Amino acid sequence: MVTDSEFINRCFTLAGLGLGKVAPNPLVGALLVYEGKIIGEGYHQNFGEPHAEVNAIKNAEMNFPELVSSATLYVNLEPCSHFGKTPPCADLIIQKKIKKVVISNLDPNPLVMGKGIQKLRNAGIEVVTDVLKEKGKNLNKRFFCFHEKHRPYIILKWAQTSDGFMAPLSGDRFQISGDDSLELTHKWRAEEQSILIGNKTALSDNPILNIRLWTGKNPIRIVIDSKLSLPENLHLFEKNIPTIVFNSKKNEEMENLSLIKLNFNEQVLNQILDHLYVKGISSVIVEGGAFTLTEFIKSNLWDEARIFSSLNKKLLNGKVAPQLSGKNVFEKNFSQDKLVILQNNI
Repeated sequence: MVTDSEFINRCFTLAGLGLGKVAPNPLVGALLVYEGKIIGEGYHQNFGEPHAEVNAIKNAEMNFPELVSSATLYVNLEPCSHFGKTPPCADLIIQKKIKKVVISNLDPNPLVMGKGIQKLRNAGIEVVTDVLKEKGKNLNKRFFCFHEKHRPYIILKWAQTSDGFMAPLSGDRFQISGDDSLELTHKWRAEEQSILIGNKTALSDNPILNIRLWTGKNPIRIVIDSKLSLPENLHLFEKNIPTIVFNSKKNEEMENLSLIKLNFNEQVLNQILDHLYVKGISSVIVEGGAFTLTEFIKSNLWDEARIFSSLNKKLLNGKVAPQLSGKNVFEKNFSQDKLVILQNNI
């Protein structure tokens, strides 16, 4: 007999298909199950489009319309109970006379947070919660961080030589990662809402910060440039991708370019994260140089670090890579690099 956990795991798999497409909404997958068999499934595919429950019910109604009211709905996140971009899923479940709902996580969004479950129970629907809830929370780590910490989920990413350097002292561009690692980096960019660097990286590397080696949506580019000293001919200022420049000089809105003034005598990173939170940006991948990365680490403003270490390239001297400790959650060897992923356990 298939267990609730196995069906919820299928919801997780479906939900993950929305990564990079639904933010700042959560990743959600749903199933309708009748007598141990899946009769319909769906997931939240794009921001502003129908939620997972709607898609699963529609899918079931195409082939088994007579079974929907007798089926159990499995969904990894509590059904919404409010009007947003789409109508409340809880109302649809009640309307379809579904008798039982099995959920992994309660929704941390204050607009929902138990209200969806209460609405279902008030309608006489049996609700089971907390199935694989830790795994479910990890799947939606960006969404939970955004609503519980009121800031984006922060991923630090860098590459270092086998002897622990990020770049030559000269500041010249020096490619450390192999081609397969670079492709993975572009995949990661497509999964996050924004990407951040400092002005030194912008000037020395002149990066495009797009996903040219992958498919999907380019992240919003963010650069910290206190004095607005970066030249306008950098790739960052090409108008095809939205870019935010945090600075100490002025606020100004232009085509796909926002200048946002901060007080650089105060905690700059906290100000940046507050602005991103207000803009509804639920994740940022930091690909800055050693200085910018170290500032995030010193402030304990990071959730995850993804570090590529070259297996054979050395510099003997140069800009030292940041140091940090965390829980090692993943390791993998690539053709020229070793990837280690750490989680912040503080």
